[in-house]
Amino acid sequence: MLKVRLMGTKNDIAWFQKILQRHSKIEVMELSELYSNKGTSKYYRAYAEIEKSNVNKK
Repeated sequence: MLKVRLMGTKNDIAWFQKILQRHSKIEVMELSELYSNKGTSKYYRAYAEIEKSNVNKK
């Protein structure tokens, strides 16, 4: 399992979360809510837990 921190604008994070969820070789176990970064109202962070998906499963 990987724990990934995403940092960027709200739109950037939402865009990348969709890519992670749609990728056939990745299983998204958990996505956190958005947290604002200190000192800025433009950038946020979110956390994702992902695992390698077993594509050959039937």
